[in-house]
Amino acid sequence: MATDPRSLGRQDAERNPVPNDAQFRIDPATESDTRLVLDFINGLAEYEGLADEVFATEDDLRQSLFGSGAMVEAVIGYSGDEPVGLALFFHHFSTYMGRYSLYLEDLFVLSQWRGRGLGRKMMSYLAHTAASRNCWCLEWSVLDRNHPAIGFYRGLGAGPVDGWTTYRLSAGDLEKLALEHESTEPGPVPKGSGY
Repeated sequence: MATDPRSLGRQDAERNPVPNDAQFRIDPATESDTRLVLDFINGLAEYEGLADEVFATEDDLRQSLFGSGAMVEAVIGYSGDEPVGLALFFHHFSTYMGRYSLYLEDLFVLSQWRGRGLGRKMMSYLAHTAASRNCWCLEWSVLDRNHPAIGFYRGLGAGPVDGWTTYRLSAGDLEKLALEHESTEPGPVPKGSGY
């Protein structure tokens, strides 16, 4: 029987929490934090100039983070009792490595709390989580124009993955391809594709 890497990591984190100073701590988000998680997501989207692309609702997040079969996790960084940062992450699987990786979807620290090392502490927490779950890497994407984040990540020792480009099917294109699954006629095969 396979072990759910999320539950393994939670057990490890409870036994061996990443040490934090008295002013800053990182706690797993709970269902009662759903509105706060959405507020952080909206804050990140505003920072990135993508506020009009957030369609998530509290109900969406509640189901995705805390519903049956939830595959996404979030942690919240606190300074004292004040929530100041969010990290939202999940697992990928590498067939080549035969192991999971931890994928960071969002990392956000409120602007007034930046420059104090809190983002680094949250990344250290995630690295610890990944290592405790036997993940082969911690990975994420960053907008090309987000130069402060790129500098921050490079300062951690991270670098871009050369030779890979992210592709996406969304909205109408996703639905169009999905409909082919129900059809007896396959869609067109692009010239030059090996498939």
